[in-house]
Formats: sequence, C-alpha cells, structure tokens
Amino acid sequence: QVQLVESGGGLVQPGGSLDLSCAASGNIFRIYNMGWYRQAPGKQRELVAGITRGGSTNYADSVKGRFTISRDNAKNTVYLKMNSLKPEDTAVYYCNGNITVIGSSIRSYWGQGTQVTVSS
Repeated sequence: QVQLVESGGGLVQPGGSLDLSCAASGNIFRIYNMGWYRQAPGKQRELVAGITRGGSTNYADSVKGRFTISRDNAKNTVYLKMNSLKPEDTAVYYCNGNITVIGSSIRSYWGQGTQVTVSS
C-alpha cells in the first residue's frame, strides 16, 4: 500500500508564510506527477500547483508568484512554499501523486489533508 502524509498546515496571519510537505511511503516503484490541491468550505477541490517528475511546474492563476512547488525524488516528497498568504487561501490542502507500485499499474493517491487558515 501507499500512503501520502501531509504536514505543515496551521494558522497564519495575512501576508504570512507557511511551508507544506508531503511524504509518500510504501511499496513504491515510481512517482510521476505530484500536486497540491485545496478545498475550501462549500467549494470544489481545485488544483493549486503541480510538478512533473522532471521538475516542470504549473500553478493556478490565483497563486502564481506567491506559491512554489518543489519535490525531492530521492525522498519521495513534494513541498509547497506559500508566501503572501491571503484569507482566500484558507482551505484544506491535499497532496496527490500518480504512483506505480511494484507489480501494479499507475494510480492516483491522495493524502488526508492539512488545514491552512489565513486570518488575523
């Protein structure tokens, strides 16, 4: 089995910063695209940022210039550095990875989510 475990959420004031991380563990053969999604109350889950195995990135327009996604393939870990946080960034943030397990085909896995609250 594969587990994705997020950490780093919390409460921060507007304009502040938070760093999220997500570590994948289990019988992993290879991790392909990884990403961070978020879901605010009453809204659909949306892509925040994605990164390929080779390091190519894409971002939602709402976070461009403020958030940075990165990954460490050796550690099976993806990171999200969030700067200049706004109240509208408040949401549960989920890690996602497209992963192959030894002896199986690729599938999508999700973390349990970590709460980010931006408030004064």
